[in-house]
Amino acid sequence: MKILMVLTSHSELGSTGKKTGFWLEEFAAPYYVFKDAGVEITLASPKGGQPPLDPKSDEVDSQTAATARFKADKEAQSALAHTKILRDLCADDYDALFYPGGHGPLWDLAEDRCSIVLIETMYAQGKPVSAVCHAPGVLRHAKAPDGSPLVQGKQVTGFSNSEEAAVGLTNVVPFLVEDELQKCGGNYAKGADWQSFSVHDGNLITGQNPASSEAVAQAVLEQL
Repeated sequence: MKILMVLTSHSELGSTGKKTGFWLEEFAAPYYVFKDAGVEITLASPKGGQPPLDPKSDEVDSQTAATARFKADKEAQSALAHTKILRDLCADDYDALFYPGGHGPLWDLAEDRCSIVLIETMYAQGKPVSAVCHAPGVLRHAKAPDGSPLVQGKQVTGFSNSEEAAVGLTNVVPFLVEDELQKCGGNYAKGADWQSFSVHDGNLITGQNPASSEAVAQAVLEQL
């Protein structure tokens, strides 16, 4: 099995002067779920190379067993430092698609035409398309084979408005994931803030927050 994990290349947190990027736990936990299952993992990003890490996700209170494992794993660190350029990849070469979150994807991957085509193609092929936390925002422009919004009428989740308010970025992000998924016709659902919550509808699998990362990855494996 081959899984493509797509990370953000965006590092600026709006006009705050602060940095953002991908969230470490949301990469590390799924990475090891897939790796331990013997899956071949390809890492990609719009610009290729080292994707920016959200510094908040590297703070002490955001660490987990998976992040600790990653920090001791030179092979994984090297793979992350050399992500492939997204536009060079072909959907036919992979069995599933996974997007880690962090705020970065709201700026680049949500608008990236190569990412949108990849999502649409793999979804139409019946392959698992999955995203966690802020990453379900990358679905905002994706269309189903019939031309309707991909999430329309489907069970979906992602970072909630209450969680965004809790981190004080409601007025910084380009859009709120919960609002956007509903605007696109998705049947948005959520669990308690910061607790694991994931849903799947056909081959679309989404998770609400960092704590949901492993559950989403496991759901991908189960579907495969």
